[in-house]
Amino acid sequence: MSKPLILGLTGSIGMGKSTVAAMFADLGVPVFDADAEVRRMQGPGGELLPAIEEAFPGSTGPEGVERQKLGAQVFGDPAALARLESIVHPAVRELREDFLRNNAHAPMVLFDIPLLFEKTDIEGIDKVVVVSAPAEVQRARVLARPDMTEAKFADILALQMPDGEKRARAHFVIDTGLPLDETRRQVEELVDKLKAQLR
Repeated sequence: MSKPLILGLTGSIGMGKSTVAAMFADLGVPVFDADAEVRRMQGPGGELLPAIEEAFPGSTGPEGVERQKLGAQVFGDPAALARLESIVHPAVRELREDFLRNNAHAPMVLFDIPLLFEKTDIEGIDKVVVVSAPAEVQRARVLARPDMTEAKFADILALQMPDGEKRARAHFVIDTGLPLDETRRQVEELVDKLKAQLR
């Protein structure tokens, strides 16, 4: 049985990755959003809460993971972060495998993975799509977010692979520094091109 072409979508903070993922979904491409799944599993009644509470006492409540409390136990502690990742990553991998089984007959699927190059084993991903915008556009978008500061933005960028390096590693780059219609046209052209290659 032929399997779908697996696309990995990534991009640095503020580059418009969620917007582009939604454009793929609008074109009928099944999308697996790793971040959304983690939020769900760590939210109210989420299946990861017992393991997280056991490893990090006091970090969860009725609303799920209390990010500030968990962050205080994990931030700056590589061993604690590794412990948290050992709870979260296998669960996400399992969900991704379920998603693939459920969409086995689709021509292509998209994995929306923010830290694709930094944290994820990209084995099994056929093509990588990077969303990118000029640095000043990225900066303006991120600093417009509530609770975002220059210092926090700098910290986040320090943890992410530089945009230029991501673009160099990508099979395809979607420019999100353009009007939305232009970005949408790039996504449509890419989906058409890939579908044509699969025929």
